[in-house]
Amino acid sequence: MRKEFVQINTLFIACFLFSSAVFGQNKAMGQSDPNAKKVLDQLSANFKKYKAVKASFVFKNEDAKGKVLGTKKGNLYMKGAKYRITLVGGQDIFCDGINIWTYDNATNEVTISKFDPAQNTITPQKLFTNFYDKDFLYKLNADKTEAGKQLHEVELTPYDKSKSFFKVYLLIDKATKTIYNTKIMEKSGVHYIYTVSALNGNAQVTDDVFVFDQKKYPGVELVDLR
Repeated sequence: MRKEFVQINTLFIACFLFSSAVFGQNKAMGQSDPNAKKVLDQLSANFKKYKAVKASFVFKNEDAKGKVLGTKKGNLYMKGAKYRITLVGGQDIFCDGINIWTYDNATNEVTISKFDPAQNTITPQKLFTNFYDKDFLYKLNADKTEAGKQLHEVELTPYDKSKSFFKVYLLIDKATKTIYNTKIMEKSGVHYIYTVSALNGNAQVTDDVFVFDQKKYPGVELVDLR
């Protein structure tokens, strides 16, 4: 269960922080929609201005028929290679650029592992290099309106058919040029949906936010995998 949660949230980071990695170097992707690229380039340029990020989001998962299976609220903090993801009443993931702590609220257990940027996994750090270059075919769908916001919808299809998901839909706020909603379509039939309820790209985030403080979790069990 822990591994599945971490995977879901790294996918969220991937879609939320799609910046220069996906949109900066797509010379080989002639099949992609140039109108979609314009929208994504604007999104990328806007995100590059951020000093530190604090965002609140709602996470929802649905079955193939659209039935809601669960809803949770969460928060994301990011500064450079450092990040923290929190789901209310669920898990808390800390990364200070050296170590990763995954805290499970239900078991009061934290797993510590070494942060390895060379590993073949999705990390925010890789998203700002070339991890996603040429990985997606994308197109611009019809505009949408939701919660009073005028939105672009960009549909992304991974070239690698072995991935666990086959589609990602991004709803991008036309006014703020930020991601409002991300929908990940899993091959299993489950849909993961993240809706950003608040976003501050110039947040005051201190480095201690990205470090697990054992003193704040009395009786916590440590599992050190480093």
